[in-house]
Amino acid sequence: MLRSLAVVATIASFSPAFAGGVDELPKNIQDELYNKDMMDPMQPLAESAYRDWKPKKGPPWTIGYASSYAGNTWRADVMKRLQEELIPKWKKLGLVKDVIITQSNLNDSTQIQQMRQLVDQGVDAIIVCCSNPTSLNQTVEYAHQRDIPVFSATGYLTSPYAVNSSANFVVGGSMLGEWMAKQINGKGNVLVVEGIPGASASDSQNVGVLKALAKYPDIKVVGQVAGMWTDQVAQSEIQKWLATNPGDLNGIIIQSASELGALRALQQSGRDMVPFSIGGEIGALCYWRNNKDFVSQAVQAWPPGDDFEFAWNIMMRTLQGQGPKVQSILTKPQTLTYEQLEKAVPADCSEDSDGWYNVGAQNWASKDYLDQFFLRPADPETFKAQ
Repeated sequence: MLRSLAVVATIASFSPAFAGGVDELPKNIQDELYNKDMMDPMQPLAESAYRDWKPKKGPPWTIGYASSYAGNTWRADVMKRLQEELIPKWKKLGLVKDVIITQSNLNDSTQIQQMRQLVDQGVDAIIVCCSNPTSLNQTVEYAHQRDIPVFSATGYLTSPYAVNSSANFVVGGSMLGEWMAKQINGKGNVLVVEGIPGASASDSQNVGVLKALAKYPDIKVVGQVAGMWTDQVAQSEIQKWLATNPGDLNGIIIQSASELGALRALQQSGRDMVPFSIGGEIGALCYWRNNKDFVSQAVQAWPPGDDFEFAWNIMMRTLQGQGPKVQSILTKPQTLTYEQLEKAVPADCSEDSDGWYNVGAQNWASKDYLDQFFLRPADPETFKAQ
C-alpha cells in the first residue's frame, strides 16, 4: 500500500522520456494508453531492443513458458488456452515445435533457475506472466545475451531486454475506482483488495484505484488487504477484515481472480450485500445475472486466455522479425453491461462456477490493432521462412 500511495503522489508530476517507440504510435493510442498522467512510472516505455532483431534460426520454434503460479482460476484458464488452442494451432501452422512449461509457485529464485534452464535447453523464446518487475532482470539479460527474447504477459519487467504486454492497469484501476464512486454516489467506506503485492499488474492497478478514489473526499478507503488473485485467499482475508471491522462498509474493489471470494465472504458474514467489482469469473457474473440491480457493469482488466494470446501473438511476430516499436505494448480494459452479460452468460449459470468469460482475442488485441505496434507488420499466421 505504501508503494501505491507513493506512486499516486508522484504520478501527476511524472514526465517519462518517451523514446521514438511511443512517438511512432498513433496519436489516439498515445493519448489514451500512454498518457503520462495515467501511467505507472515504472512501466518501461523506451524503444524495444528487438526493433531490428531476428532469431538465430527459423521455425518451428521451441517456446518456454516459465509460469510463476498455477493456484488460481485465472492461471487455469491461461493453461487451457495454451494447451487446447495455441499449441495445436501453431504446431499445425508449422511455426511451433514444442512448448516447455515450468511452475515456480511464486518463488522468484525458483523461477530464475527454471528460466536459466530453459535458456540452456535452447528454447527460442520465453514467456513469463505476472511476475515481480525487477527480480528476473538479470535472467532476462542472460537470455538476451544468448539471443533468446523474453516476453512478459499481464504485467511488465523493467529489463530493457523484455517485451511487455497488458492492459494499461493504471487506466484499469482508475476505471474501477470511478465505477465504485458512481455506484455508491460518491460517498462511503470502501475496502480495497489487491492482487499479489509486488507484482507489477497488481501494483499498477492499485495505483489507478487509489488515484481515482482520491478525487472523492467523501469516500474513505477503510482497509486494504491482499487477495493474492485467489478466491480462497480473498475470501479468508475479507472475512477476517469484516470480523474485526464492524463499522459500515459500502463497497469492495477487488482484483480478479478474487471476486468469487468476495461474494462468498459477504454471503457468510451475515451482513447486507454491498457492491463489489466484478471481472471475468463466471460465478460472480452469474450472481449479477441473477440480481440485475446489484452493479452497473463489470470491468475486464485481463481476460486470461485473451491476455495470454495477446502476448503469444507479440512473441510470434517478434520471432518473425516484425520489430516491436516499444518495450510495452498496451491495450485497454473493457466493460461489460448487463445486456451484454445476458448474451455472454446463460440463465442456467452456476454461482459456484470458477470458469472465466473471455471477450475474445480479436476484441482484446486484434491483428489490425497489433499491426500499429510493429515496424514491419504482417499477419503472423501466414509467415513463411525465407
